[in-house]
Order: sequence, then structure tokens, then C-alpha cells
Amino acid sequence: MLGYRHAFHAGNHADVLKHLVLVRILRHMNQKEKPYWYIDTHAGAGLYGLDSGYATKNAEHEQGINRLWSVTDLPEPLTDFVDLLRDLNPRGRLTLYPGSPYIAQKLLRPIDKMRLFEMHTTDIELLGRTFHDGRRVVVTLGDGFAGLKSSLPPPPRRAVVLIDPSYEDKADYARVPEALKDSLKRFATGTYIIWYPLLGRADAQRLPERLRSAAKALGAEWLDVNLQVYKPVTGETGMHGSGLFIVNPPWTLEADLRVCMPVLASLLAQGSQASFNLERSKG
Repeated sequence: MLGYRHAFHAGNHADVLKHLVLVRILRHMNQKEKPYWYIDTHAGAGLYGLDSGYATKNAEHEQGINRLWSVTDLPEPLTDFVDLLRDLNPRGRLTLYPGSPYIAQKLLRPIDKMRLFEMHTTDIELLGRTFHDGRRVVVTLGDGFAGLKSSLPPPPRRAVVLIDPSYEDKADYARVPEALKDSLKRFATGTYIIWYPLLGRADAQRLPERLRSAAKALGAEWLDVNLQVYKPVTGETGMHGSGLFIVNPPWTLEADLRVCMPVLASLLAQGSQASFNLERSKG
């Protein structure tokens, strides 16, 4: 919805999980010389200040990325992710946090391209200021679900697609699995990363199974990982964690997550019953 601003949540536990996975996938994509596209359906502003503005209101980054910032013995995949942030904050103080498009831009090669979609008029202006290379990066004001349809299949026949709505619009719970099905029909071999919140509401709880059903119906492999930072009490409506449903994941991703998820569950815990779950398709 147009009232949603990701800046309020920048660097929280959900961002840490999402961006760790994004980095691992893009690193894997870069191992082949053939070009690919990165497509982001809900790109946001692209870059967020943590020491001023919206991010200071709830300071969610303090229970997110800040907890990794000073840890020196992280597993290699997490170290790789945090090192990207250190390059963005060279003075050693964590004041800037990158959105998914910024991370992608740092990892994509000159032969790769980005397609970024955002509906919020303020965020699209900020996005355009950060990403202005019209040859490699196209920033579009509009509905990312519609933009995804127009982008598939991409000319190089390789792509990483991030579908990351806020779910403030409850219709997204239905639109996301439909978008996955449509995308797989248009471009079956793409890698799709779908973020989802862990909430008490019924439609949120049903979403992972709907995504699994969509992937299974089209014969696609998947990996489903989620992180619960605390165990909610009955009737609680707040977000107690988040997950990522990855279709056509790199074969290396599961092993990376097996190493990293216990560490994230420990570092990002907001209670004694933090946990994670990691499952993959069988067959």
C-alpha cells in the first residue's frame, strides 16, 4: 500500500535473513559467465539511514543487523554479507543499511541488468536518485506484479526475482501465489525469492503451503526457510518472524543455511524460544 515505508523496518531480523539469502544466490549466479537479470517487484527506496528519520522511530535494526555488526566469528556466508555493509559504512559505525536493490547492484556484473518496480511516489524518487544508469538499471513507478509479467522471460534466459510485498494490502496473500504460478509458466527456470511474514492471522499462516502447492503443481524445486525470533502468545497479531520461499534455489544454498540459521536464531532471538525451520522439496 502507498502508506507503507520500509524505512521504519530497515535492518530488522527479516532484512537480515532476506539479504543473507539474496547475497548467497547472487554469488552463485555470478559463477557462470552468462548474463542475468535481477528483478525486484517491491524495491523500496534502495538505501536507508539508521541514525535519523523513520528508522529511529522503532529502531528495529538494534534487534537485527546491529547484533551481527560486532561479532567476529560468524560463519563465512554471514561474514560475506556483513562485509558488504562494512564497505557501505567505512568509518566502522553502522549508519546506512542497503535495501535489496543496493545489494544487488554491488554484486551484479557489468553484463547483468536490473529491473526495479515501486509504487510509492517518494520511494521511487529516492530509488531513481540511487540507480540512474538507464543502460543497466530500469526503475519503474508502478505495480510490481504487473511489471513482473512484462519482464518474463528475460532475454538472457537467466534471472533472480525478488517478490517482497509488505502484505499491508491483504490482497497480497492471494496475489503472491498467483504471481508465482504465472511466473513459472512464463519462465520456468528462473530463481524466485518470495518473502513472507510470520503472523497469527490465518491468511499469513496459509501462505507458505499455498506457495508449496503452486511450485509442486508446476514441477519446480523449492527451499523454504523461516526464522521465528520469539514464540508468540495465543491471539498475538505482531510479526514474530519471517520466511523465504525460494523456487529453483542454487544447490549450495541449503548447506549455507544449515550453517547460518542456528547462528541467526541465537543472535537475533527476542526470547528464549527463538527457532528456525528449513525444508526443501522432495523428489
